[in-house]
Amino acid sequence: MNENLIITIERQAGSGGRQIGKIIAEKMNAKCYDEELLERAAKDSGIAEELFHAHDEKPTSSFLYSLVMDTYSLAYNTTAYTDMPINHKIFLAQFDSIKKIAKEESCVIVGRCADYALADLPHVVSFFVCADEKIRLERLMKQRDLNERNAKDLMNRTDKDRSSYYNYYSSKKWGDARSYDFCINTSELDYDVAADIMLEMATRKIKSM
Repeated sequence: MNENLIITIERQAGSGGRQIGKIIAEKMNAKCYDEELLERAAKDSGIAEELFHAHDEKPTSSFLYSLVMDTYSLAYNTTAYTDMPINHKIFLAQFDSIKKIAKEESCVIVGRCADYALADLPHVVSFFVCADEKIRLERLMKQRDLNERNAKDLMNRTDKDRSSYYNYYSSKKWGDARSYDFCINTSELDYDVAADIMLEMATRKIKSM
C-alpha cells in the first residue's frame, strides 16, 4: 500500500496557504508543489509550460464536464483528447501529474483540485486555509506593494477564479467545510504556528486510519 503522506491545500488569497504549505513541506523534509506542479505537468504531458501558467486555476468555459472525465479514463491518445479545448487538456495533464507525484513521494500540493484528484488514495489529508478579509487585505497590500483598492480587486478576482475552477472540475464546492478534512483560519496565527497545527492534524488523522 502506498503510505506517502500527501497534504493538499486549497486557500483564499491572502490567507497564507501557499507560504504555510512550503513551511509544512520543510518540516516533512518533502517538496511543496505549487507552481512547481505546472513545470512537472508540462514535462509529463509535452504541453508547453507557458500554457499551464496561462490557464492556471482559471475558470473554464461551459463545455461538458463529463467529456473531460470520460477522456481522462481513455488516456491522451484519443481523438476526443486531440479535439479537446486547451483548458481541459491542461486540467487533465495536471490531474495525471498530481496522481503520479502522490504515488512517488510524500509532499504538499497547493491548489489545482489536488484533493479531488487524490480522493481515491490513502494517506491524503485536505485543508482549506482562510482568514478574515481585513487580514487578507493587509497581507496582500504588504506582499504585493498594493493600495487597499487594488489589493481588494486582486483578492476578489483570485478567489473567484479559484472557486470557479474548483467547482467546475470537482464534485465539491470551494470553501465549503464539507469539501475538506480540515479548515483553518490563519487570521491570528503565525504561519509557522499554523504549519505546526496542520501537520499535527494531518499526522493524527493518518494514525487514526
